[in-house]
Amino acid sequence: MKSFHHTAAAPPRTSQRQLLRLLALAGLGPLTLLSATAQEAGYGYGGLSVGQSRSRIDEARLLSSRMGAGMSLTTLDRDRTATGYKALLGYQMSDMWAIEGGYFNLGRFNFGGDVTPPGRLNGSLRAQGFNADLVARVPLTQNLSALARVGGIYGRTNDHFEGSGSAQPINTSPTTRGKGYKAGLGLNYAISSTLSVRAEAERYRVYDAIGGRGNINLVSVGLVMPFDSPRPAPRRSEAPAPMPVMAQAEPPMVMPPPAPPALQVMMAPPPPPPAPPQRQRVSFSAESLFGFDNAVVRPEGRSALDGFSAQTRGLTFEQINVEGYTDRLGTERYNQNLSQQRAEAVKAYLVSSGGLTAGKITATGHGESKPITLLADCRGTQASARLIACLQPDRRVEIEVVGSR
Repeated sequence: MKSFHHTAAAPPRTSQRQLLRLLALAGLGPLTLLSATAQEAGYGYGGLSVGQSRSRIDEARLLSSRMGAGMSLTTLDRDRTATGYKALLGYQMSDMWAIEGGYFNLGRFNFGGDVTPPGRLNGSLRAQGFNADLVARVPLTQNLSALARVGGIYGRTNDHFEGSGSAQPINTSPTTRGKGYKAGLGLNYAISSTLSVRAEAERYRVYDAIGGRGNINLVSVGLVMPFDSPRPAPRRSEAPAPMPVMAQAEPPMVMPPPAPPALQVMMAPPPPPPAPPQRQRVSFSAESLFGFDNAVVRPEGRSALDGFSAQTRGLTFEQINVEGYTDRLGTERYNQNLSQQRAEAVKAYLVSSGGLTAGKITATGHGESKPITLLADCRGTQASARLIACLQPDRRVEIEVVGSR
């Protein structure tokens, strides 16, 4: 059988050039997207990711370093894939930049080979440790953001060797601790204001426990959740919002009938036609009627609706339309359901406490489809106190009354 000889060597230049390109992309890639809408900042978050890791280490050198004098490696087999995971804690410092730290475990990689004189030598490598990263996040759409990261690691690599026949390893369990670095790219999709899905590809530069270095790549998918709710409702006065005054439309002008001819028999003029029905619209802010993220009418909201009912007494109703609206934060489906629930809650209260006829009242939810604010005035995709306050006009309930006195 032909003998296999291996000599330790420095990592290939190709791998170094690939790593430099990855670092350049991580540092410069976000700068090409600065025109995108910035995300809100100032909150902490945590997450967990799991995926597949792939090693780029010199297994032949690891096995050769454990063999005694006069022995040579003739065959080599290896399994370069494993399951890796990481846990992270982060803080969004600004609209674009965040810092993250955490623990990573890149899994276990097995390898082995036949040697001469006849024998078998098997080995495994485990890499784990802690990292600290600088992360750039740039929005691509309202919910999707691009990620780029660079950072440092402090890791521990454990090797284990077992032999049979003439292959009796030297130092069966070497361990190395040391510093390294990492870089990565990824995407982050916000399912809601409290949960995001993250997919990333990262490269870790680690020691191999016998003085050399190698690369381990990790492709992972995980969940990220904020510690502070990104959608806190700003504190407001307990006093109910002032009741809007319904504008009274002027009655239509009725022209007198023409004078009858002199010789015509005098007859009473016909009664004037009934006045056309009037349309009046009143808008209530959602905060004056409901609690945050809620469709139950508060005591302050009941007081405001009682005032509305009092002003409509004496009107002959043809129809009352109750319409609910929300801002653009959260998913479209969630906002549609919330606006419908709020419109139905106002209708139910007008019927039960205001004495209005249920058959003449419709309740419709429009969700986030008809905002009052402009996207250019209220920038951001992550909810914060500042963005919620800016979007306040969008969260409302409007009541349209069609009737006459």
